[in-house]
Amino acid sequence: MKKSSLIACAIGAGVVGYLATVYAVDQGDKTLHQQYLSQANLVKADPLSQQAFKIFNQKGCQYCHTTNSEMPFYANMPVAKQLMEHDVKQALRQFNISALMEQVQQNKPISEVELAKLESVLNDGAMPPKQYLLMHWRSDLSQQETDILLNWVKQERSKYYADSEVVPEFKYDAVQPISTTFKVNDAKVKLGEELYHDKRLSGNNTVACSTCHSLTKGGVDHLDTSTGINGAKGPINAPTVFNSVFNIHQFWDGRAKDLQEQAGGPPMNPIEMGAGSWQHIIDKLDKDSALKAQFDSLYPKQGISEYSITDAIAEFEKTLVTPNSRFDKFLEGDKTALTQEEQEGYALFKANKCQTCHTGQAMGGLSFEVMGLKDDYFGDRGHITEVDNGRFNVTKDQNDMHRFKVPTLRNVALTAPYFHDASAKTLEQAVDDMALYQVGVKLSQSDIDKITAYLKTLTGEYQGKPLK
Repeated sequence: MKKSSLIACAIGAGVVGYLATVYAVDQGDKTLHQQYLSQANLVKADPLSQQAFKIFNQKGCQYCHTTNSEMPFYANMPVAKQLMEHDVKQALRQFNISALMEQVQQNKPISEVELAKLESVLNDGAMPPKQYLLMHWRSDLSQQETDILLNWVKQERSKYYADSEVVPEFKYDAVQPISTTFKVNDAKVKLGEELYHDKRLSGNNTVACSTCHSLTKGGVDHLDTSTGINGAKGPINAPTVFNSVFNIHQFWDGRAKDLQEQAGGPPMNPIEMGAGSWQHIIDKLDKDSALKAQFDSLYPKQGISEYSITDAIAEFEKTLVTPNSRFDKFLEGDKTALTQEEQEGYALFKANKCQTCHTGQAMGGLSFEVMGLKDDYFGDRGHITEVDNGRFNVTKDQNDMHRFKVPTLRNVALTAPYFHDASAKTLEQAVDDMALYQVGVKLSQSDIDKITAYLKTLTGEYQGKPLK
């Protein structure tokens, strides 16, 4: 047989083998998808949500973007196993849709971050990846399916997150003005404000909550790491207290589930406020007759206690929202609120996917994301510390290694230095680094300047006065 014939036969056999494998994969996918759909409960879901759920299922999104999906038959085969494990690891670093799939079935609000991420990959045509489509021909999204999913994103935003004051042009944007006010007990707010500035919550009466989270410094202290009791230095940059009520969890690693739990952390931390015990704090406050009277009135059962102290501080912190930024006014229709450069900066902010994580009213605080998603941030920086583990320190889940709560961008021009390690000393550097390590883009100096100009428009008002 001629060499050319042998080559042709080999090619033909390869094609037949490839097509046979694709067919087998397709049939296996179909069986798993039907099984998964039969187990789903979509009774509570509206028609468009049902369509979206079925598309997620039919395209095999759950294979790589959930942690509990039954994998196809070839998942344990040599080579395929290693490739899939790598793909799943990378996919989960960027977008875990487990909660989204549950929320659709339960007719609950979908996370604003998940909606933003979905919208981003749909607009880019980035999902499913081309490599995945080589073996999963039916998984390619048609234009009709893409439109269904984009319309579903708009529907969910309109249902749960859209601001009626926003002009049509920005109605469905991932970012919205600060408009939420939180119901509070005014008397507890007053008490909480006193406690927030009270140095008696520390071991030697030298440190208050406001020491590291000053309301006159953007809710921070402008230090790389805060200075606590007896001059002790903390291991991590202090995040702003302004708009922290919007956070899904508190602290960079999310170890506190809410504001009250967060308020109880620093007083007992030996290098922050170092009180030693709650009883030590209670004994000191109990000597203040006026303060004791407030506690007895507001907390007749608890009096002065760990619970009542942290509850009052949390109540005060619920009021630390900063609406009415120039950007908010722009979204509500005031075209003169932003200059041309600032408007171009917002366009670049969206074009570079910043709004996929810095979303919602607070423009952050709603998810935990990997630091160094597109490039090796910690490898470039060097000298890894325990706090660099991020969310992993709380969950012990390897998927959470180097994952941190996304900080709010509200008042960001006032909160330098930036990141958990304070490595970015200026806003311009923070923009440059985020684009490189999180998006994989090297911005021009012109684009950095425009995005920075835009970010400076996010400074809002506290108690009716502009923050400075």
